[in-house]
Order: sequence, then structure tokens, then C-alpha cells
Amino acid sequence: MPEWNEQYHSKHGAIQEAYHVFIRNGLKYVDVKNVSILEIGFGTGLNCFITLLEAKKQIDYVGVEAYPVAKEEVVKLNYVEELDADDKREFFEKIHEVSWEEKHKIASNFSLTKRKQFFTEITDENSFDLIYFDAFGARVQPDLWTEDIFKIMFAALKPEGVLVTYSAKGSVRRAMQAVGFDVERLPGPPGKREMLRATKVSSE
Repeated sequence: MPEWNEQYHSKHGAIQEAYHVFIRNGLKYVDVKNVSILEIGFGTGLNCFITLLEAKKQIDYVGVEAYPVAKEEVVKLNYVEELDADDKREFFEKIHEVSWEEKHKIASNFSLTKRKQFFTEITDENSFDLIYFDAFGARVQPDLWTEDIFKIMFAALKPEGVLVTYSAKGSVRRAMQAVGFDVERLPGPPGKREMLRATKVSSE
């Protein structure tokens, strides 16, 4: 995004980072039968596509994005080739072609709802097992990494629900803890020393 001098994904490897943060430490960590996922920052659809490729359970995926990537940018993405997933190309295309604000069945075990909205407008409560928090970094959008935002995330998660993010900033960790999350530091993906995983601890 040139106006912010910000990358959509890690320069050290978008696919590596997505697998490390969201799949290994998120999807494969959450122990529920059917997984409902909220992605904060749908962006290029990479996290969504990789989740579909790795889905061993029924996935209900909701991607929130205030600034959708243009179609002419989508066609330039080489994720299908990089992931050696040519037999799944139709799914990647479908992820981007389906309409917004409606639930679509992308594969037999994967449904997708894309919502064009600001993160502050999210009103879901006790709805998700897992949140992929993949917003632009705090350097360019500090207002997305505040207690107010993490209150919304906390409310959206089911009890024992989990949020994972590539960020490991102390201010982010403290904001999560302030709204009630139990936060742990984990080894980060290439190029980052640490990442964070936060759990909505049940009050019962």
C-alpha cells in the first residue's frame, strides 16, 4: 500500500508467515469439531486460501476487510503456483469472485462470508473459535491495536476462543491483557522474533 509504505504481507515470506502464525499456532491449536474463524484483514485472501487447503474439519470463515483488493491486483497473485495447488485454483478464484455480505459454500467443508466493514463496526458476540488478527501494523494504523479493538475481539470470541497475530509489541500484549485475554508469547515466523496468541479465558 504505497500511501502508507506498508506491505500486505511479510517481506520475509507471506506464505511462511501465514502458515506459522495462523495455521500452526491457530487452526491446528484450536481443538473443536467445527471451526468458526474471523479474519481481521481479509486482504489478498492468502490466509483464507491456505486455511481451505489445510482444512481437516468443517470451517465457517468470515473475512472482514474495509479496503478490498482490486480484481486487477488479484489476478497478479501467484499463490496457487507457490503453494503447488493448481488442482485447487478454482477455490482461490471462487474466494475472490463470490459476492460480499453473503455466505457462500466454497468447498464441501468450507463456507465463506466476506464482509466489507471497519473493524470498529464488528458486533458479533460469542461467535468464533478463532480470530486471525492480520491488520496492518501498528506503525501505520495504531488505532487497530488498542484496547477498544481488542474488547470487540474478546466479545466476538466464544469462551476459550483464541486470537493469533504476527505482532508481539508490548503495547499490543498489554492491550489484550487489559480486556481480559490470557496472552502468551510464541516464537515468531521468519523475520520476527515472537508472535502473540491470546485466549478468552472462561469466567465460569
